[in-house]
Amino acid sequence: MTLKQKVLKLISKIPRGKVASYGFIATLARKVNGAREVGWILFSISPDSNIPWWRVINSKGLISIKNSMISKKFQKEMLEKENIYVDNKFMVDLKKYHWKYK
Repeated sequence: MTLKQKVLKLISKIPRGKVASYGFIATLARKVNGAREVGWILFSISPDSNIPWWRVINSKGLISIKNSMISKKFQKEMLEKENIYVDNKFMVDLKKYHWKYK
């Protein structure tokens, strides 16, 4: 299985109402220091895919998307639809919402 396949499979497992960091997904995919690669993988998929890309944020709890097709505001709206509180600075409380992979 390729890294991309592993990453997309893991992201698909993040439950509604939870988030995970790029680094956490990289660690689960056994890619040391692979947070940026996870970001690039997400950048490469269509925003319309059935992969819940909006549930992936940075390790500080910040929406840090850098995609010209998708805004931070849009990702915030997607998270809020799942009852995840996102403040005006695009921060999420990781203690409350971080996915605990089993």
